Parts: sequence; structure tokens; C-alpha cells
Amino acid sequence: MNAALYCSVWLSLRFLGATHSVSAAGDADCGLSEEQIQQVRVRVSREIRKSGFHRELVLSLRCGAAFPDRLRPLLVQRLPAGIYVDPYQLESLRHDGGLQLLLDSEVDLEAPAYASHGFTAFVFPTRDLRDTNSFLATVPIHGRYQRPSGSGRKWEQLLIEAPRLLLRSDPCRKLCPHPPDKLVEAPCTAHNTSTCSWLEIQHWQDQQAVSLELPVGDQSLMVPVCAGTLLVTLLCCGLIARAVWARGWD
Repeated sequence: MNAALYCSVWLSLRFLGATHSVSAAGDADCGLSEEQIQQVRVRVSREIRKSGFHRELVLSLRCGAAFPDRLRPLLVQRLPAGIYVDPYQLESLRHDGGLQLLLDSEVDLEAPAYASHGFTAFVFPTRDLRDTNSFLATVPIHGRYQRPSGSGRKWEQLLIEAPRLLLRSDPCRKLCPHPPDKLVEAPCTAHNTSTCSWLEIQHWQDQQAVSLELPVGDQSLMVPVCAGTLLVTLLCCGLIARAVWARGWD
């Protein structure tokens, strides 16, 4: 009886030890070791498409080697005050299963650039169906009206700084960053604001800002424009009054 009990306890301890070892190995192998990150060789590039006040910011993420299925990328993109993202448009795109993006603050769609502030967009790029080693995200951005210029300046240049690249492995319980990489908190998904631990990657190339130009109003034209508007308004009022007067006599 004692021998059977001893054997049962010994087997239980062996099983628990093996389970702990497998769990520890799984935690250590998160796909985010320094060697694995260097092998993946993530490259991020950006471009601005379209013209005028309504543009597209295209973010491309490409890997030099096969990107593990359990790894998820996140691009933290800071946008200046002169640009906004329409949350209603984002909701429509998200509902259609397209763009996965979360904003860190509410956006005033009507405010001009000088009455607005910058904000952060958390972009979750999706895998490119044409290339399994690439991820894409096309973000619709819109320009705000700029303060009129009295110096004859016709264009305002807006700089969009380089995004931060974050990686995460869902099965991984504990991330161990290797300098200069560091551990940061960011939204887990584009659907809520709950945060998870992500590994911010420092080794990648695209650190240059991209830019776009928006037209600026000419303040020196304010007087003639106002005078012309007033003149046209008075003329229209006169014509309407004349028509009403003539119809009244009929």
C-alpha cells in the first residue's frame, strides 16, 4: 500500500515538473528573441497618395524572412494638428473588415488647424494576400483649413513623423526586451482600449518624415472678397425686392 502511494506521488511530481518545464520553455520561446527579430528583418515604409485635402497614408511592413503567424505588428503613428482622421469613416472601414485602427482621443471634424491638436493612431496592419511576408494599412487622412497668410505664402507643409514599430506574441506571457528594444504598453486590439505589453523595436530604417502640402488662404484678399460679397448680396436683395414689389402691384 505504501509502495503504491509512493509511486503515485512520484509520478504526480514528475508530471507537474514536466508541465512546468514545457510552460517555461513556451514562455521563453515567444518568437521575440534578439536573434529571431534580426532574422525577421522588419522593414517599414510609407507613402502619401492622392492630392488636395483628402489623402491616403499607406504604411507597408515587409519582412526579410517568414513572419511567424503568432507575431502581431502594431504601428504607433503620430499625426500633426493640421491633419485629422474621420472616426465615422474608420468605423465603416472597420465594419467592412478592412482597416484596423484605434485613435487615442476624440477628433473634432470641423476645427481648423490652429484650433486643433495632434493625436496618435494605433494602426494594426493586416497581412497582404499577395505576399505573406508583408503587411499593409491604408489610412484615409484629411487636411484641416490653415490660418490665412498675410505674407503671400500659398502652401503649408505638414510633416508626418516616423511611426514606432511594436511587436507582440499572443501566447507569450512574459516579454524580455533586449536593448535598445524596450517594453511598452499599448492597446491589445483595434476594438477596445485595454492595454497589453508590446516590444518596441528600434532596429529599422524608415526614420524620415513624410510630408504633404495644403493650400493657405491669402489674408490680403479679405477686403476685396468681403466687399464683393456684400455688393452681390445687396444686388440680389434689390432684385428680390423689385420682383416682390412688381408682383404686389399685380
